[in-house]
Amino acid sequence: METGRHAEIDIRAEPAILVGVRLRDDDGGLDESLIELKALAETAGVRVVGTLEQRRVAPRGKTYIGKGKVEELAAMCKELGAKVVIFDNELAPSQIQELEKELAVKVIDRSEVILDIFANRATTKQAQLQVEIAQLEYTAPRLRAMWSHLGQVTGGAPVGVGTRGPGEQQLEIDRRIVKAKLDKLRRELGEIEARRTREVRQRREEHFTAALVGYTNAGKSSLFNRLTRGGAYAADKLFATLGTRVEQWNLGGGNAAMLSDTVGFVQRLPHHLVASFRATLEDAIASHVILIVLDVADRSALMQYETVENVLDEIGATDQPRLLLLNKADRLPETWVPVDGVDRRLELWMERVPDAMPISALTGQGLEELSAKVLSLMKGDVRECTLSIALSDGRTVDFLEKRVPVLDRNWTADGRVELRVEVGRRQLEQLLSGGARMLIDGLPAHEGLRALWPDRVVSTRQRTRPHDSYAVGRDEE
Repeated sequence: METGRHAEIDIRAEPAILVGVRLRDDDGGLDESLIELKALAETAGVRVVGTLEQRRVAPRGKTYIGKGKVEELAAMCKELGAKVVIFDNELAPSQIQELEKELAVKVIDRSEVILDIFANRATTKQAQLQVEIAQLEYTAPRLRAMWSHLGQVTGGAPVGVGTRGPGEQQLEIDRRIVKAKLDKLRRELGEIEARRTREVRQRREEHFTAALVGYTNAGKSSLFNRLTRGGAYAADKLFATLGTRVEQWNLGGGNAAMLSDTVGFVQRLPHHLVASFRATLEDAIASHVILIVLDVADRSALMQYETVENVLDEIGATDQPRLLLLNKADRLPETWVPVDGVDRRLELWMERVPDAMPISALTGQGLEELSAKVLSLMKGDVRECTLSIALSDGRTVDFLEKRVPVLDRNWTADGRVELRVEVGRRQLEQLLSGGARMLIDGLPAHEGLRALWPDRVVSTRQRTRPHDSYAVGRDEE
């Protein structure tokens, strides 16, 4: 469907020039943004041969950059042999068309580079569908700029019911093809997402869940492999992970959580991709705790942290605690040392986010403390109480004996055991949701929970299935 220069040039095989424009109202740093664009371009396989920057009050309507800069860019393309120009700013279709006419090379923007990377990295059916939808949504408004043949379709029978038949412009036909394709892909994706939503909901009910999120290349997959049985693809490149992987994370003392590794974030992620990949981030949205992994050794760490926080707010992951993990803390001295010889970056981060945790996925620094912190969150607020449980409920008794401090035991004549324990609110809620039947300090379970935690709304919804909560039977796996 695509013709002309866009169809003839493969971005992954071409030398490229990067162009960045800093506008008056733009609060971001141009240098940092161009550094990231260079990393994105190289991840897509492009060989960057030059950069061009301009500061403007507002973009020029016709070519985004000024007329003089267009001439300078054209000269650079000839001198450096560039075959593609990549703008850090999002361009309108008409601007792409005009720039390609002026420069005689392919012109794309940041969004198209990211889409290209996602298209090459997507491996699961869900990710592939999401990428294809995002590409079509991005391409549809740009069809006019891509077409060099807007002639009339002549002769022959009508194209079909509901069309204008002979004389219809090719552009209109293509738009209908795109719409039909999008409808089909969305139906397929909807079926997969509905199944995944059920899986995520069930996993959250049955287990304590934690989600690793963070900027792309922050070290999430390396940390995931260190904390679990591994299996996540980890590489020093952007968007190494485009799907979500979930594994059991042993927190110690027979306790376990389910940990998910998610796709990395990036500054100014195309809104089509945010929408399409919201389901991929569903593990983060539904998790009990979000672990933000930050490459603290990166000079752009603050911008990356703010980007992650903004994306989490945008996708609705706002109801659970967030824990900031200052990853690659072991690399600080070698990446940057100030003039006075003292690296204060960790100190400054701890001042900014007091509960942040310095860690290293490479050396294991801080990971025991991380497991202890998540275990504390999993247990919830701990109280001392007496639980009365039927001896026939061996799984609940076994869980309590193995995983919480038992202060006293008393067997009664009616076939029950009374355990004086120190137990967390979440642990009791998950036991009850898993089907456990008990008295709490002599009261029915829901009344006992309210008496222990009067300021909290607790869930005592009973499940009809056997005890398959995160709290029961995990150590047998």
